[in-house]
Amino acid sequence: MSKKDDHANVDLRGTLISVFFVGVVIVAMWVIVYSMYVAR
Repeated sequence: MSKKDDHANVDLRGTLISVFFVGVVIVAMWVIVYSMYVAR
């Protein structure tokens, strides 16, 4: 039972990191596009 809990915690942490990384990439793309729009 404890192994299953550990595995779930590892999966949850990996999912959190993946979602955070995707969010950072999306925000970075928005900042780049906005800065290009402002600069023109």
